[in-house]
Amino acid sequence: MPGQLNSKLLLNNHQNVKMKKSILILFLFTLLVTKVNAQTFVEMPAIFSDNMVLQQNSLAPIWGKATPGSHVILRSSWGATAKTKVKSDSLWMLKIKTPKAGGPFDINIKIGDTTITYKNVLTGEVWVCSGQSNMEMPLEGWPPKDTIWSSKEEIKNASNPNIRLFTLIKEISAKKQFNCSGKWEVSAPEKAAKFSATAYFFGKKLNRDLNIPIGLINTSWGGTPVESWMSKNALDTLKEFNGLSAKLDKAQEETEILNNWLKSFPVLDLKDKDAKNRWKALDFKDNICPAVDFDDSNWSEMLVPQEWGTTPLQYFDGACWFRKKVEIPRSWVGKDLILELGPIDDMDETFVNGLKVGEFMEDGCWQIERKYTVPSSVISDTALTIAVRVLDTQGGGGLYGKKEQLKLHLKDGSDCIPIYGTWKYLPVADYKNMKFYIHGTKGEDLASHPKVQPEALNANTPTVLYNAMIAPLIPYSIKGAIWYQGEANTGNPDLYKRLFPMMISNWREAWKIGNFPFYYVQIAPYNYGEQIHSEKLREAQLLSLSVPKTGMAVTLDIGNVNNIHPGNKKAVGERLASWALVKDYNKKGIYSGPVFKSAKIQNDKIILSFDHAEGGLLINEKNGDNNFLIAAKDGIFVKAIVKVSGKKLIVSSPLVKEPLYVRYAWSNISEATLFNKMGLPASSFRTDRLDESKLAAK
Repeated sequence: MPGQLNSKLLLNNHQNVKMKKSILILFLFTLLVTKVNAQTFVEMPAIFSDNMVLQQNSLAPIWGKATPGSHVILRSSWGATAKTKVKSDSLWMLKIKTPKAGGPFDINIKIGDTTITYKNVLTGEVWVCSGQSNMEMPLEGWPPKDTIWSSKEEIKNASNPNIRLFTLIKEISAKKQFNCSGKWEVSAPEKAAKFSATAYFFGKKLNRDLNIPIGLINTSWGGTPVESWMSKNALDTLKEFNGLSAKLDKAQEETEILNNWLKSFPVLDLKDKDAKNRWKALDFKDNICPAVDFDDSNWSEMLVPQEWGTTPLQYFDGACWFRKKVEIPRSWVGKDLILELGPIDDMDETFVNGLKVGEFMEDGCWQIERKYTVPSSVISDTALTIAVRVLDTQGGGGLYGKKEQLKLHLKDGSDCIPIYGTWKYLPVADYKNMKFYIHGTKGEDLASHPKVQPEALNANTPTVLYNAMIAPLIPYSIKGAIWYQGEANTGNPDLYKRLFPMMISNWREAWKIGNFPFYYVQIAPYNYGEQIHSEKLREAQLLSLSVPKTGMAVTLDIGNVNNIHPGNKKAVGERLASWALVKDYNKKGIYSGPVFKSAKIQNDKIILSFDHAEGGLLINEKNGDNNFLIAAKDGIFVKAIVKVSGKKLIVSSPLVKEPLYVRYAWSNISEATLFNKMGLPASSFRTDRLDESKLAAK
């Protein structure tokens, strides 16, 4: 028995070992099969898509993320090929030689077991177009106040397969981002209408004069300062931004708390929706809010009108309902009424007694005064319930007009009932980075909404737009950049003198393609008020011409002192294009107005010399004023007499016997009077800049 037992034990042990080996082999085989069959992880930046334009005659970088160790093989229909291997950090990059302007081409990229094909690709000239609202302002404008000259005709004729448009969807980040949101589109009326007007006119002139494909990348955000568009490393060198890292860390911490809270809610992603209809028919699980019998007793209260910036919604972007019950005279029952709400930032859907009476649900509606007809069919009683769903996607929001604009009156009568005062309100969806996080009507959810402090990230936070809207584009091969910004920095022009040239260098260093062309727009005259001296910001821009391979389009003659968004964007875009055509494409032409060069005192006169005075100078007085001032050492400036002498000006005044200084167009609202013979205006300037500290009190 003992011997037989030992034999059985040995046999069982042997069988167990064999079984374990079999299980191990099966496990390894399963693992191997799983690994072989697993699809390779792949992420391509959005800047690569069908319809893209690659910079001609360049070594164009193409990059992405994928499973480490995967092989990447690229083939183009023009014959260029390249291959590489994904690094351990999941990143890969290769460069391909692009041909001269032409196409369309296909590009095929095989990454592991995944194949991507980009179709209808062109090679041509690629320009980055950036800045704040005057660059962002679309070809269709922002009616009714901010309109683009001849926009309807331009939009109608915008079909051009050789102009390609890419607009980055607005995003912010405390850290550099690998990717952005957007896609290349072929210029067509509905696409061009939503695209930057300045950038479109710039590209259209280049395409017309060069007869080659043009790619335009619009990355802009209204109301933003230059420091938002600079890297943290660049800003760290300036004492004004000491402690930036700590502020960004604090802001990121609060943002992450909010983001984590938002993750518990359903998401409505709008990134793939057509721009024209993006904001329409959005379901926030709040359809019952306009109903007359809806219980809003647990809603908060707010005085209306006022902008959200002074309310508990100060840092809120999203959808918020406002409700108010109104009593009307018995004589109004059964008659058509007019409901006026003033302007609403940004969009609204408005209901009376549960019936939608009107809406403005497209970008750019924030200046439109809402006036809606309320049909007699819903006026069956003296009690009315007004409900307004406000959609705000950036900055302040809400019903922000004047009190007298909020009223209700008979359609055929002048008597009115004021409806300003206390309204009930309830936020129903947070908005961040093209996504709505839906709360619906559950007020208890909002009680736990994280309190976002002033330090939280917003579009004005230094470096956040560089991280989210510039870094993802680098190192896409480009020809150069155009820039239209400065209004947001008029409060500190001295700092702008350092920031703006630094930003240009910052971008050039990041792209690593040398001193690429950088052409920018000088801000136009506008009535900023007595506390702002925008002429000094224009001076900072003028001085930035000392940065190599830069150029400036002056707009002193095409502004609107009562509107910060002047409508003649065609002239702006074409003036920028003139710089590029002459400087970068060897075309002949005049690209700049007169630029002040030197001043020479000659007895009781000052002789001014100018660059870019081809054909001589012209003085066209504005409202009987030449906009020139002259002063002695006392710094008291008086109106000057100006005579043209070829390419020079002779400036004097009988009130100033020993003149020292001249100023031209030196105020917020001064407009151009000095031109060269080609009709291009001179920038505002002063000869006393170096003595500014002595004259500060004058």
